[in-house]
Amino acid sequence: MTNSLYTNDNLYIMQGMNSESVDLIYLDPPFNSKRNYAAPIGSKAAGTAFKDMWTWNDVDAFRLNELVEVDGLIDYIQSIGRIHGKPMMAYTTYMAQRIIQMHRILKSTGSIYLHCDRHAAHYLRTLLDAIFGKKHFKNEIVWHYTGSRSPDNNFASKNDNIFFYSKSENNIFNPLYTDYKPASIKRFNKEDDKGKYKITYRGNKEYKTYMGEGTRLDNIWEIPILMKNAKENLGYETQKPLKLLHNIIKSSSNAGDIVLDPFCGCATTCVAAQQLGRQW
Repeated sequence: MTNSLYTNDNLYIMQGMNSESVDLIYLDPPFNSKRNYAAPIGSKAAGTAFKDMWTWNDVDAFRLNELVEVDGLIDYIQSIGRIHGKPMMAYTTYMAQRIIQMHRILKSTGSIYLHCDRHAAHYLRTLLDAIFGKKHFKNEIVWHYTGSRSPDNNFASKNDNIFFYSKSENNIFNPLYTDYKPASIKRFNKEDDKGKYKITYRGNKEYKTYMGEGTRLDNIWEIPILMKNAKENLGYETQKPLKLLHNIIKSSSNAGDIVLDPFCGCATTCVAAQQLGRQW
């Protein structure tokens, strides 16, 4: 059923879904940050909490055979255990089991966006390479934001990573545009019957460049984190802004398509999908 919320381990929910039934997947899973998260008392999300620390008890031992079907995956996960220890090995196994299911239920024209940070980004990207194929890697989107104080002995961490993979070469993609900055608009200082344009040069040749829809969005997204007084803020520390999900959903799905968020969190993906005329 679409436009529905399911409460259970997402591995079991996805196992019950048909293959190639989803157009777009966005996931903002735990990052193995070794922290406990809880919404503050008095907030709209009060009472919700999760631990971001991992042991082998978090792994579904009955589904480990599925890892063998992905070439090299077992060896890779075992190497993580030797290099980084058993908690990271358990975490990557937990994530691998679920990403395998996501690959199965994604349509051939579909895409997946995996949101993570510095704690496990490099491990998760290699999992995606193994399961989706490295040739289907499209972008590493850098979500840059401000906020929090700077540390004394290193650079402040002000970004998350979002890995964008497709299931095939025939993925849905709609370019997005941002408004021109005032300084850029001023450069379009000439006009003809086609509209405003500016003069650009390639070598000694002169060309007309017309003002279009704006500047095409690249892989660096400047989107503020949610402020405490933001209307959409539910009070949960890891909640993501709607603008971030609007970008993802508009670029990699069309009206009426089905969007899945396996971890859901504050249901921001579902809200954004509903606003943009998608099923979720």
